[in-house]
Amino acid sequence: MINSSKTFSDPISIFDMFKIGVGPSSSHTLGPWRAAQRFLAEFNKSKSLGDLQTINVLLYGSLAKTGIGHGTDIAVQLGLMGEDPVTFDVHAIESTIDHIKENSQLKLNDLQSITFDPELNIQFLAEISLPYHPNGLTFVAECVDGSEFSRTYFSIGGGFVVAEQEETKESQEIKVPYKIENAEDLSMHCLDTSMSIPELVWENEKSWRSPAETRAGILKIWEVMKSCIYLGCHTGGILPGGLSVSRRAFALNKKLLGEAIYSDYDSWLAAMRATKPGFTEILNWVSCFALAVNEQNASFSRVVTAPTNGAAGVIPAVLQYYLAFERDVDEEKIVEFLLTASEIGSIFKKGATISAAMGGCQAEIGVSSAMAAAAMTQCLGGSLRQVLMAAEIAMEHHLGLTCDPIGGLVQIPCIERNTMGAIKAITASQLALAGNPEKAIVSLDGVIETMWATAQDMNIKYKETSDGGLATHIPISLSEC
Repeated sequence: MINSSKTFSDPISIFDMFKIGVGPSSSHTLGPWRAAQRFLAEFNKSKSLGDLQTINVLLYGSLAKTGIGHGTDIAVQLGLMGEDPVTFDVHAIESTIDHIKENSQLKLNDLQSITFDPELNIQFLAEISLPYHPNGLTFVAECVDGSEFSRTYFSIGGGFVVAEQEETKESQEIKVPYKIENAEDLSMHCLDTSMSIPELVWENEKSWRSPAETRAGILKIWEVMKSCIYLGCHTGGILPGGLSVSRRAFALNKKLLGEAIYSDYDSWLAAMRATKPGFTEILNWVSCFALAVNEQNASFSRVVTAPTNGAAGVIPAVLQYYLAFERDVDEEKIVEFLLTASEIGSIFKKGATISAAMGGCQAEIGVSSAMAAAAMTQCLGGSLRQVLMAAEIAMEHHLGLTCDPIGGLVQIPCIERNTMGAIKAITASQLALAGNPEKAIVSLDGVIETMWATAQDMNIKYKETSDGGLATHIPISLSEC
């Protein structure tokens, strides 16, 4: 199996790494959703929707094995309807899917209705894995004249989608002033220009759009992350999926704030600070933030891939910690944080993978922890070498982490793993700030190379298949919550 990340060795924008979408998975939900949209767009180039009689969707490998728990079947239906994961009303998902099932009708791009029975037209081929990537899916359109139109796509992590035998990508047309393939390139450019990592990334982003658009987009990303944290901390109940997992952020937030009165995010933040939390309370708050995001993610809510949905809570939790307890932070620091994190994530994607189906959970929680550690170090005044050192430390202590979701759901152990990734990121940042990078033995590029080698050595059953680890050793009827 090849390293599909190499398909994306060309420039990666911050808005490739951070995508607004719907949970619970970037590779199993957002990716297939985008693939369905893309299929219809390609079909429309050669035929009319009126020529289409029905569509069959074939899910392979990891998409088939954990697709039900990740909502892959739901995602492809919404994608074929032409709905946008950035704007679609998440509260309407259940009723929309129920309507399709009850009527055996699906309205393509909200224009043309076809006969479609999800139980018959979506096939889970768990025993077949396509050679390019475990997350493969094929759309086969049957036309009224008896002809077929088919396309195969691969959801390669973080919402990135490539077509079978695809050799080009739109971003290859983008020429950035500072080409970055690895940490050595990044370090060299920063030293040559005397720019920090976020300053360098900012210059590259100008190749895609205006500075005003980039700034607005980054702040929108944070707005969605912030809203996800706040909603998650104020929503109780049981998560969907059958494991009967209780939401914990709600109770933890209530316990930490006591009788405090507030009405919105800003007053909540003020109430949080007013408690003058000690070390234990701050640890609990970081866990609370991460739990909140991933509980929202597990319930098909609006989240940001960071760099994936399964690891969506780490970066928001660390940034929220920085905002709440380190110092008063203006918007420039938020922009600086997310620019730094995105570049570290892109280096991991180019040199290894951010797909759990390719590399286990080290590719998700490990990468997000490294991204957050670097960003935190940058915002706390760390040097270039310290920033890279923080990312290396964080990943070093996630190497070999398996992806073994119980029941194929992004719940156990995924939600708690985000709390661990956030705490490790903060610890890695503190170690780097207190350390001397000149004496570091392991480099960031070295740990990325090791991560990829580890991913290749890892048994397939630990790569988002639910065929090993906790997924097979813990009775599915039990809940740890």
